[in-house]
Parts: sequence; structure tokens; C-alpha cells
Amino acid sequence: MLLACRGMFWYTIAMSQPMQSGTIQAATNQRSRMVVLGLDGLPHSLARTLAKTGKLPNLARLALDTDSRAIRAELPDLSPVNWTSFYTASGPEEHGVFGFTRISPATYEMALADFNQVAVPTIFDLLGEAGFASRVLNLPNTYPARPVKGTMLVAGFVAPDLKGAVHPPFLTARLNAAGYQIEADTTRGAAEPEYLFSQIRAMLRSRRQALEIMWPDLGWDVFTCVLTETDRLFHFFFDAVTDTTHPLHTSCMELLTEWDVLLGYILDLYDRLPHPKRLMALADHGFTRLQTEVDINAWLRHNGYLHTASTAMQTELDATGVLPEARAFALDPGRIYLHTAQRFSRGRLNEAQAADTAHAIRSGLMALRYEGKPVIRAVHTADDLYNGPMRPYAPDLICEAHSGFDLKAKFDRDQIFGFFGRSGSHTADDAFFYDSQGAAPRTLRETGQLVLKHFGIAPHNDNSLVSQRGTGIIHTA
Repeated sequence: MLLACRGMFWYTIAMSQPMQSGTIQAATNQRSRMVVLGLDGLPHSLARTLAKTGKLPNLARLALDTDSRAIRAELPDLSPVNWTSFYTASGPEEHGVFGFTRISPATYEMALADFNQVAVPTIFDLLGEAGFASRVLNLPNTYPARPVKGTMLVAGFVAPDLKGAVHPPFLTARLNAAGYQIEADTTRGAAEPEYLFSQIRAMLRSRRQALEIMWPDLGWDVFTCVLTETDRLFHFFFDAVTDTTHPLHTSCMELLTEWDVLLGYILDLYDRLPHPKRLMALADHGFTRLQTEVDINAWLRHNGYLHTASTAMQTELDATGVLPEARAFALDPGRIYLHTAQRFSRGRLNEAQAADTAHAIRSGLMALRYEGKPVIRAVHTADDLYNGPMRPYAPDLICEAHSGFDLKAKFDRDQIFGFFGRSGSHTADDAFFYDSQGAAPRTLRETGQLVLKHFGIAPHNDNSLVSQRGTGIIHTA
């Protein structure tokens, strides 16, 4: 362990460059450290409710503090969009990540969003250029890992293999030896709760193992660690967490107690840091109890906008069956793309037809009801939400649902409404936030800006900074 710690220390020194005269040296004993704790999917309201039970004392240290508050997620309210907005201090119109997936306008083949798609420098790039060192653990949408000056990175979801998720490479052997796992297997979902709980426990152990490797040398200025286990639990058992009469409520609370122990471990590590220091804790979105899933592609199909090859021949992420006569299709969660000739190889809509189609779709979706309740809170246009260099690659319409309606966009479903083993749904509102210095950001991008401001670094706002890493999005939507 000593050799590994020395290796990390010398890696930090080698990767850090002296700052210009008059600025604070990152390597001095008086360095101002910042810890960013990600609590994936944790709603502020639920955090306070759970904290008041007395069963989660470490969560209570944050949630019941007067400096905790709710902030709003970027739209769409998905992890890759919002964690990328945090770690770039910018919105999707700049960083270019609009959802979990992207689609080729030429072939209609789909792929997952990843770190290569991010079109602007990250806050860790900017910190490194200014001479500061970062540790980054389990941050979503940072796979494949790449060299970032002064940074140790262990990528989070979605990361298919550990080797590609880690930089510098020497850290991989230490994590492998510790049995580190990147992500829980959630494929059995609610059908096998004990299996899911065991997977989440394995993730908690892995996060602590990685912390024990990456934290101790203190050769860093910013340490970012994201705990994604709450999101996994809430997706499948939000009802059990919030309903004290649910048969699995006790089991869920026992699991959250173990999560709280890890939270306490991190808070104790922070407490032992010398001053000056700062702690920020944030969620990427809120959560609420699911009323029903709502498939936007099924709605488009039922209303004559989407035409595909037989759904029986497709999988949920197979858009290759979209036919030329289709006027629109959606990608998760509710990103609607107008099938224009200008943008898609099989598209036929001209500009005027696209405008008429967009108006009709917006009107139809705003009228959609489930058991008498309105489903869609708003249908935003790209121009409503996005004003930046990546705006041309944004979806044309972005659906925002009322609380409890979980928007989907599968290519193999015919039913608009349905349940598929989940009991929790994301919300754009009510994302948890705490800052030991009392800051009050409004959105995820502003939390990233706070990190840069703390170290006296201006957020990038020059379109010339758009990275060549992001130019691949020209071939995607």
C-alpha cells in the first residue's frame, strides 16, 4: 500500500505544473481542499424525511442542515445529461450529451453516450491546467477514461470494463486486487429483491475499497465521489422505501443504513482534513413514486407519426426499422426528433411540414391523460432550452412529464402505458444539494461552476474551446 500511495503522490506531482506568479500553488500545505459527494437520484424532500427517522444519522448531518436545499436537474432529467452538466459546468447545448443514447442520422444505428462525446473541457481539465489535482471516483459518463492533467479517474456508469474505466493505468491492478466492481447487476430487478440488495451491498464495499486506495495520500485538491446505489434502489423499490407497511420496507431501510455508514465514513474523512476545506453534496435529479411508464414512441405510432418495420423484429434500442414515411420518432426518455430530409437519410419532411408536425405533436401530448390525469407537464422546443454550439444536434422536442410519469421511447413496444418492474421515477425537481459554504445554485451546471469559482477559475464560455472529441456528434443525433 505504501508503494501505491507513493506512486499516486509522484503521479500527482508529475502531472501538476507550477501556476503563474501571484497565484496559490496547488502543492502547498495550505491548499484549500474541496470534496464533492454525489448522491445519485436522492430527492431533497425524501432525504429530509429519512433523516428525521433517526435511522440515517449521517444523512441527517447534511439533509437537516439549514444549508441543504432542492435544485433542479437539466432536461432531460437523466444521469449522463446531469452529471456531464456538473463536470463541465455547462448545459447540453455546450457539452453535447442529450441522453443515454445517440443515433446515426445515416444508418439509424444507436449507441450509448460516453466520455468521447463530451464536446467541451471538463472542470477537471481546467483545474489541471491551473495546477490543481483531482481524484474522481464513480462519476457517470466518464468512460472511456482518458488522461486528464493532474487527475486520477475511475469512471462510473456506463462502464463495461474496468481497464477502460481507469486512468492512470497502474491504478487498475490495485482495484482488481480489491475486487472492485463498477456497477450493480440490476437485470433481475424487482423480481429478485435479495439479489438486487446483494448487488448494491457489493457496490458499497467497492466504493469504500476505492476510497481507501485513492484518498489517503491527500495529494489532491478536489475529490469527487459519486454513490449511485440510491438510484438503483429507488428505481425498483421506491414504494418499499416510502411505505412503512410494505413487506420490503425493513429490508430497504437496512440497506440504506449500510449506505449511511459509507456516507459517514466519507464525512469523517472530510472532517479530518485540515482547513481550509469545503464540502458539496448533490444529486443529479430527484425521485418520486411511479404512476406508470409512458412510451412516447408508442404514442407516436398510435397517432400516425411513427412508422417502423414490425416491432416483433426489433429490440428496444433498434431504430434501424424507422421507415421513410415516419414523421417523427423518440429516444429515451422523451426526446422527439422530426424526421426531416435535412437531418436524416430517410427523412422526407421539409421545413414547413416539420413545423406543422411539431405543433401537432405538442398539442396531442399536452392533451394526453392517464386515469384522468394529465401526463405531460410541458413539451419544450430545442430553442426553448438550448442556445449553444451543440444546439444543431439537440432533439427537436423535449417532453417533461408530470411527477410520477416515467417517459420512455422504446422501438419494440405497442402500449403507451405500462409497468415493467419499477416503482420509482426520476423528477427534474427536488434534486438534493448541500454546500458547507451555503451556496444556492439553481441547476447542475451551476454546481460545476461553483467548483471552478472556489479555485478562482472562470468557466469556459468561448465556443472556440469546443473539443475535437465532440465532433463525432456531427454524425449523431
